[in-house]
Amino acid sequence: MMKPWDIIKELESDNSRLKKEAIIRRESDAENIEFFNGVGMALDGFRTFGIQKVPTSKKDGPGLNWERFAYVVNKLEKRELTGNDMRNTVDHMCENATMDQWNNWYRRILIKDLRCGVTHKTINKHSTMKVPVFECMLADDSKKHEKKMVGDVIVEPKLDGVRVVVICDVDKDEVKMFSRNGKDLSNFPKILQQFDEMLDQMSESMVFDGEVMSDDFQTLMREIHRKGGAKTDDAVLNLFDCLPLDFFKEGGYGLSIIQRKKLLEEYDFGPNIKLVETVRMNLSDDDGQKQFADYNKLCIDKGFEGIMVKPVGGVYECKRSSLWLKVKPFIEVSLTVKDVEEGTGRNVGKLGALIVEGKDDGKFIKTNVGSGLTDSDRETYWKAKDKLIGQVVEVRADAITQNQNTTDEWSLRFPRFLRFRGFEIGEKM
Repeated sequence: MMKPWDIIKELESDNSRLKKEAIIRRESDAENIEFFNGVGMALDGFRTFGIQKVPTSKKDGPGLNWERFAYVVNKLEKRELTGNDMRNTVDHMCENATMDQWNNWYRRILIKDLRCGVTHKTINKHSTMKVPVFECMLADDSKKHEKKMVGDVIVEPKLDGVRVVVICDVDKDEVKMFSRNGKDLSNFPKILQQFDEMLDQMSESMVFDGEVMSDDFQTLMREIHRKGGAKTDDAVLNLFDCLPLDFFKEGGYGLSIIQRKKLLEEYDFGPNIKLVETVRMNLSDDDGQKQFADYNKLCIDKGFEGIMVKPVGGVYECKRSSLWLKVKPFIEVSLTVKDVEEGTGRNVGKLGALIVEGKDDGKFIKTNVGSGLTDSDRETYWKAKDKLIGQVVEVRADAITQNQNTTDEWSLRFPRFLRFRGFEIGEKM
């Protein structure tokens, strides 16, 4: 059986993805239990050892067997080994292991970084031995799910920061911060301290989900990865969700977003932890649509990336989900129909596009609008195509763009038909 540290060196020496996958399959076929157990310790984001600094071996020891190492790791995980006892035990293991054993295997497990270009996805796809995946809920694009933009929802600003998942483990009396991919984040001591002071409030281990923001995003990104002396005192964690740790590990929580928001409100957070603003509205009625448009504009004006839309009954799913929809900035303009085009393919004999133009914010806009029309719209409007000329139509788009080879004519990026704006030609309501 090939030694795990030799496998790590082999993986590290070749950048080929196919070669790495072949090595993983080879070891899986060989049932190299020690290798996959160690890989699981390193890649499982839920397993933490409470150790900050792990020494590097500079000379060979007699060798350290796997059973002894696994025994110590188990005690580290349970926090039965801490402080000076922990440091002395780890130092003793370092001295007993060979340099290859320690530097290329045991140490990498303890720092939770195999440094060989292999992730849990590679392991889970190419071996029979699986690694639990650290996953939080991710939003989908609203443009892919426009039919779901209905009903009773809560709407929040879409923050431009760094996604952070905070695990408050009451059994270990420990708080850890992770990126969305399970990478340990340790450069926010004020936020960590404030959660640590909250542990006594919790009857069970909890996961808090949010976005860290500071005055400047680029500076925040630099500081988040700094190895020492990070300046993050002004960083604020904006929380938008929470759930018990056991359910997070299982991949989801069935409590509705409204109930989870109420859970958040029960805690007394410190000054560097805030709750994200939430507005409830009904997207299936006209008042809700107007409220939605007004709130979206307000968020854009305030400098947010856009808004998030979540159905009030939505559960928490540890994956990308249409239960959270991100709505990026868009504009709405009213333009006049100048001509119409017949459709092609399945839309032959129906309206293909409206040719529209007009002025908005001092810019002369001319474009074709076909997206957003239903099959029924295309049939109905084509039958009355002569009556469409001169009508005012409301168009939604991502942005206004300048037409090529002109200096005074503009177009729209991804224009979508919304509605006609009146009953009479030229009427704007």
